[in-house]
Amino acid sequence: MTYGVIGTWRMAYEGVGKAYELLKRNGKTGDAVEQLVNTVEDYPYYRSVGYGGLPNEQGNVEMDAAFMDGDHLAIGAVAGIQNVKHAVSVARKLSHEHFNSFRVGDGATQFAKESGFEMGNMLTPEAKRIWQNRLTEVQKKDLNPYDGHDTVGAVTLDVNGSMTAATSTSGLFMKKPGRIGDSPLSGSGFYVDSEIGGATATGLGEDIMKGCLSFEIVRLMGEGKTPQQACDQTVYQFAEKLKRRYGKVGEISLIAMNCKGEWGVATNVEFTFSVGTEKQQPSIFMALPGPKRTTSIKPVTKEWLADYERKLKSPIK
Repeated sequence: MTYGVIGTWRMAYEGVGKAYELLKRNGKTGDAVEQLVNTVEDYPYYRSVGYGGLPNEQGNVEMDAAFMDGDHLAIGAVAGIQNVKHAVSVARKLSHEHFNSFRVGDGATQFAKESGFEMGNMLTPEAKRIWQNRLTEVQKKDLNPYDGHDTVGAVTLDVNGSMTAATSTSGLFMKKPGRIGDSPLSGSGFYVDSEIGGATATGLGEDIMKGCLSFEIVRLMGEGKTPQQACDQTVYQFAEKLKRRYGKVGEISLIAMNCKGEWGVATNVEFTFSVGTEKQQPSIFMALPGPKRTTSIKPVTKEWLADYERKLKSPIK
């Protein structure tokens, strides 16, 4: 059997590398995807996930996460959880529960405390400064407060043919308290079936959840589509449909991998992702909408990576 891992955005790359090495050594898919997402949750420079994630309009970091076991179709999820270091790990523990496996708000936070997960203030000084600057901008310039909604999502496949999907995000920057996006919602932000494959989403949750896009990609792969065909068909048809019927469409990007280790990506914006398989070392790629409902994919350049690192770590004024 083969193995593979794919994750959303450049920010997943280090985690993809760790997951890849674990899978290469015959590690378990669930451990691999959790380690990948934990790596992103720990890194304070990523402003949309875990520690360092940007807060809601009241200055509180509310996180959403999900974990799905593709062998048993078991799902665990949390939404609006606060002060927990690894939201995805809480979601994984909840996936073992038949009842009460999706917990929100204070209930999710209380479960994490009672289960012994590491707790702490997830709002970094840098993220707080960005929030304070945005409050001032909104008041002085009458700007739309919303900005930033990049979810880390990942799919892993191990040599035993088991697959897992997971997501984690601090959600829309300056969101209203209690706002939940697609990330913890089965079928929208994620879905995986070890007999077929898996998919996860990132972008504007309010639009992604209108189409149950992750499930649709898995469904199409189950009908014989390659991951790339399934992603292209799902994303571009739905984006056009939503623009026609709802009047507008936000950012939508999805990744997928099937049970053979083949992968696919589709997006309506510039989108980076990271992937590694038995046949391919972990690499970072850029995806862009291509002609005739297809996706253009190419490796990122050294110049792009250097500019990304510079912007990521630039001091916050």
